[in-house]
Amino acid sequence: MDDTLTELLKTVDTPTVCNAIEVAEGRRGFDRFTRRTMTISDPSGVIVGRARTAKISATEAPAEPAEETKARRMAYYRHMAESPLPSVAVIEDVDEAPVGAYWGEINATVHKGFGLSGAVTNGVMRDLGDLPGGFPVLAGAVGPSHAFVHVREVDTTVAINGLTVEPGDMIHADRHGALVIPEGILDEIGGAITKLIETEKIVLDAARAPGFDFAAFEAAWTAFEKART
Repeated sequence: MDDTLTELLKTVDTPTVCNAIEVAEGRRGFDRFTRRTMTISDPSGVIVGRARTAKISATEAPAEPAEETKARRMAYYRHMAESPLPSVAVIEDVDEAPVGAYWGEINATVHKGFGLSGAVTNGVMRDLGDLPGGFPVLAGAVGPSHAFVHVREVDTTVAINGLTVEPGDMIHADRHGALVIPEGILDEIGGAITKLIETEKIVLDAARAPGFDFAAFEAAWTAFEKART
C-alpha cells in the first residue's frame, strides 16, 4: 500500500471505509468488522496499517518457567519493532473476562517509538491521561491494573470482538470499531472512498439547503442512486 492511500485512509472514519468497501465490491454484505462497542483513547484518532498480532492473558500468573515467559515477551517486542510500516498492534486477550491492562503509558509509548500507528484489542487499557499522543488505543475495556498480563502467542490469528484478524491484514480503526480491508480491493478502495463521498454529498447538500422538502429529497435521492451505480 502506497503512502498516498495511507494518508487518504487516515482522513476518513471507519464507517466511511466500511461503506467504501461495499462500493468497491459492488454489493452489500461486507462483514469483517468488530461487533461490540469499544473504547478509544483518542476520540479523533484513526488507526491504519498492517496487523502485527499476538495473544495475551492476565487472570493468572504464567505456569511456565520465568525464562520462557521472558523469552516470549522479547520475541513479541522484536516482532513489533521489526514490522514494516504502517503497522498496527492487534492483540487478543484470551481471558473470558479480561482484567489486565496490557496497554498503559509505558507499553503504548514503546510501540509508538517502534513506529506503529496504534493498537486494537478486546482487552484492557489504562493510564488514560498519560498515553502518548499520536498512538490511539482501541480497547474492549478500561481498568486500573495490569494483573498478571503476559504474552501467550506471537504472529498468530486473533479474534477481536467478532473480527478475525490474520497477521498482515490491512486494518482501519477509530472510535466506531475496527475492520479489515480485503486485500483484493486495496487498489480500488481509494477511488471508492472518493466516489462514496461525492455521491453522499448529493443528499447531504440537499438536506442542508433552505426549503428542503420531500420533493427535493426525492430528486436528490434519485440522483444519488443513479450516481452510485
